[in-house]
Amino acid sequence: MLEHDLRFPNLSSAGAKLAQGLHSYRDQDTIVLGIALAGVPVAREVANFLRAPLDLILIRRLLIGDEAGSHLCAVSIAGSMLLDDEISLGDSPSEPLEHFLRDAVAELRDREQLCRRGRPPVDLSERTLIVIDCGIRTGSTMKAAARALRKIKAKWIIGAVPVSSREGHAEVAPLFDEFVCLMQPELFINAGYWFADFRRPGDNEVGYLLG
Repeated sequence: MLEHDLRFPNLSSAGAKLAQGLHSYRDQDTIVLGIALAGVPVAREVANFLRAPLDLILIRRLLIGDEAGSHLCAVSIAGSMLLDDEISLGDSPSEPLEHFLRDAVAELRDREQLCRRGRPPVDLSERTLIVIDCGIRTGSTMKAAARALRKIKAKWIIGAVPVSSREGHAEVAPLFDEFVCLMQPELFINAGYWFADFRRPGDNEVGYLLG
């Protein structure tokens, strides 16, 4: 962790600092996964430093889960679509909820094609994965990513963020095999507060950053 609670100039500069904390994975058989949208500029800097491939995680929240504040999600990871176990898409939807779920997943697939520019899915099984976002407040986004990642039988899963609330860190860190966080300020506010420039890429620009 950094010694002082300092704001990062922008997402890319945060990624450059975060990369230093992941230096042991440089030139290893590692894939970096940036959570779109704001996590992608951070992840790009890490991937460049580690000389590792970069791909995307896209998350669509679908339903409120049983636990307070939890969401059931569809998650696209490097071109593969994964649904939380509680979500079922029947072959012949009849209820409004079933139609909504099918439409939402189809929209996520379309977005995946736009952001990844039609790249084929990447096989992540038995690989070391580094999952990166811009920050953690409640931890719901990283939790959704971790649930989905556990289904693909990766060899080792590392979570990494430049900044996190202390409560969010406590919720998320145990879900990963290793977790790297540069700052846990006592007063978090929100992720954007910790960046002087918090401009995030759109879907089109994400495809450029990935390329």
